[in-house]
Amino acid sequence: MPTKPSKELVVVPNPHPDTVYDVEMNCPEFTTLCPMTGQPDFATISIHYQPKNHIVELKSLKLYLWSFRDEGHFHEDVTNIILNDFVNAAKPRYAKVTGDFWVRGGIATKVTVEYRDPETKA
Repeated sequence: MPTKPSKELVVVPNPHPDTVYDVEMNCPEFTTLCPMTGQPDFATISIHYQPKNHIVELKSLKLYLWSFRDEGHFHEDVTNIILNDFVNAAKPRYAKVTGDFWVRGGIATKVTVEYRDPETKA
């Protein structure tokens, strides 16, 4: 059976929950649709986070990002949605999502949004 897009971000226990460390992931093949024109928007989505009790399983992240392919979102909207969904699933100490969108109409857009766990001292 072929793999299909999914909105589920699967998390697994962090094998080192007491260690503060950084994880960086990049998806250079992200696509979504412009809600105004219906044309595809291409981006590199970068996720940088510090896990607490959970880490995100990478195949589920790939299928999650793939799920935006046929949806219409503004750049700012989709970047914030990704961060919010990631934080709700993984509950990290810290997370940052950057959407680096290709040039469209002569303008390149880069959107960065961050989250810091209020219970974690940084």
